[in-house]
Amino acid sequence: MNSTADHTQASEPTFARDLGLFDATMIGVGAMIGAGIFVLTGIAAGESGPASILAFALNGAVTLLTAFAYAELASAIPEAGGGYAFVRRAFPGAIGFTAGWMLWFAYTVACSLYALGFAGYFWEFFIKYAPELANLVFGVVGEHGAGLIVTLIVGVLFVRLNVRGAAVTGKAENVLTVAKLIVLCIFIAYGLKAVGADPGQVEQAFNPFFPKGMGGVIVSMGLTFIAFEGYDLIATVAEEIKEPEINIPKATFISLGITVIMYLLILFVSLAAVKTPDGSPSWQFLGNYGETAIVRAAEGFMPEFGVAIIVFGGLLSTMSALNATVMASSRVAFSMGRDRWLPSAVGTIHPERRTPHVAIMATGGILLVMAMTLPIEAVGSAASLIFLLTFAMVNLSVIVLRRKAPEIRRRYRVPFYPYVPILGIVLNIFLAVYQFTFQPLAWYVTIAWVIAGLLLYYGYFDKQAAAVKPQVLDAPVHRKVAVEDAVVVTLHNPDTAGILIDYANAIAEARKRALVAFSVVEVPRQLPIHEGLRFAHHREALLKTAREYAHQNKLAVETDLVVAHRASDGILSGAKRFSADFMVMGWKGYTDTRDRIFGEVADQVIRHAPCDLAMLKIERNERPKRCLFPTAGGPHARLAAEMLNVLAPAFGMSVTACYVVSPDATEVERREAERWIGKALESLAIDIPVERKLIEATSVAGGIAKESRDYDLVVLGAAREPFLSQVMFGEIPEKVARYSPADVLVVKRFEGQVRSLLKRALG
Repeated sequence: MNSTADHTQASEPTFARDLGLFDATMIGVGAMIGAGIFVLTGIAAGESGPASILAFALNGAVTLLTAFAYAELASAIPEAGGGYAFVRRAFPGAIGFTAGWMLWFAYTVACSLYALGFAGYFWEFFIKYAPELANLVFGVVGEHGAGLIVTLIVGVLFVRLNVRGAAVTGKAENVLTVAKLIVLCIFIAYGLKAVGADPGQVEQAFNPFFPKGMGGVIVSMGLTFIAFEGYDLIATVAEEIKEPEINIPKATFISLGITVIMYLLILFVSLAAVKTPDGSPSWQFLGNYGETAIVRAAEGFMPEFGVAIIVFGGLLSTMSALNATVMASSRVAFSMGRDRWLPSAVGTIHPERRTPHVAIMATGGILLVMAMTLPIEAVGSAASLIFLLTFAMVNLSVIVLRRKAPEIRRRYRVPFYPYVPILGIVLNIFLAVYQFTFQPLAWYVTIAWVIAGLLLYYGYFDKQAAAVKPQVLDAPVHRKVAVEDAVVVTLHNPDTAGILIDYANAIAEARKRALVAFSVVEVPRQLPIHEGLRFAHHREALLKTAREYAHQNKLAVETDLVVAHRASDGILSGAKRFSADFMVMGWKGYTDTRDRIFGEVADQVIRHAPCDLAMLKIERNERPKRCLFPTAGGPHARLAAEMLNVLAPAFGMSVTACYVVSPDATEVERREAERWIGKALESLAIDIPVERKLIEATSVAGGIAKESRDYDLVVLGAAREPFLSQVMFGEIPEKVARYSPADVLVVKRFEGQVRSLLKRALG
């Protein structure tokens, strides 16, 4: 990489990687062991009795399935945003937006719940140990007002803490989480001591184990699943974790292991150590007290200060969880802002503190408004449902990205693939659907939120992203060519510029169009667009090379530079600037990779190109002499035929049309295949001599790729794919391009605005 490129990267503000393995683990533990375990113990016991332990254990197992998915994806895609970043990569468009929109809502609701929970524990402490002060405050502002005041103060405090930086936030999280674990360990220790003093209490407490049957266990699982949400927060701060490929999987599993062990021990001692006054089962006693059950349990087997310790633990838990979820929620918002699916300011990083300060403050403002105005219980249940649905999408993303982007380096891989992610999908969806039977309001709130998001997406956010795309310098840094209806070729690599110009020139001559070669100067998003002038000289050198090549070969070519914040924006803007009739660009042979230039950029260009498009995967970097033409049909086959009619005489190239048949195909099937080749060549109006060949193979793409070893070029039309498919050119063309040792030219005819908009709408 040249110095200019290095300079470009260095000029872009990035997150400070201040969080180590311990910090990341504490984020997960702090988020999972929140107020949930304090309020859900009694509720779970009341719904399923002693089998509540089984409910928590099963939830831990379900959570582990999705944790495997998070570990793989976070190690491969260590980006801010966590689950949103993964789903967006697998399902760009409306589906990816919806995942981020739902997660932002769920995390922000969780923040509101924790802030309100802190206020509740805060005043509970004063009611018990300083009632005069509590009564005085309540007399002035009322109990509700007192709760809102504390909620406001703690919310502002942790927003401010997060703005200061991940290092400060991480240290605070570490202190809070360790202190919380100490409190819970004290509770467990006293409980085990009480059990040891009367071992017979255990049998009495756990007999019968299923007083409400397995149905009660499932209900408890749905009610308590929110207590296991939190490990995913580690992935949302991936860009701030040291050695994310190693530390994120480790932190995910360590935090989950600690949490499950703590939960099971808390449930065990709460059930086994409590002696009820009337001799009733302990699970009924805990169920009767519901949200305050753990406090009542502490009164039974801990000293006088036990209640104070538990209340203090509740304060620590809510603070720790609030801190972690503010961090997570703001990172989702930041990632969406960076993708221009929220206002672009949300996607900026503070130049000194290196935190997403706007996203943090936006999240903080929303969480305070929600806490003070909305029926938080209703939206809280919806948040639990959203997590279940999102976790199912993350598991699906593992499968999709294994197929779409196998070349991504994965330091950790899901074991027993694909069975583990499939089971994760099934179980998360099952719990989500079952939740409707006892919390239908959660579904109504979730559906309303999704509909609102999609309306905003199609009405504003998607248009905003499209409107921002021409973040292109109006005044060109080279002379602006006055060309319209041109054949354009995008140049990035000086080694391949010549062959791309050759292809584009042949097409331009055949279509009687001018030829324009342009290159894109990328400017870091946080810098003004005019700063691109500072990074233009290496692109000027590339275009100078292109002009010299054209002069040597007596080709007429105009050149220009386009300055843009994103390479795909610049390419599309350049195509529109010259009212492109046809566009040629280089290609790696696959899409949706982490490569900045020809990976995700290719996806965007293919999806939004305003003209006919040819993508050339270059292996030989010279004019081809032998061409293989698969005659599989499809909506873009005619454009492929047009390319053959142009390129064959221009390059002096021989053409062989082929069709793939099964090795055990009958003679009748082989004759039918030969007739198909003839009909295809006739219908496509190919007016050059063409040889014909049948290829025997079990796989169409594999057969073509293997046969192409004897050829210089393969020409393919994009296949017809379902709207929801994320394979840009179709499965067969992309597999051929990926695995063929020859050059591969895939062409796609512009389908018009209506069909393009439909494809964008459906992802």
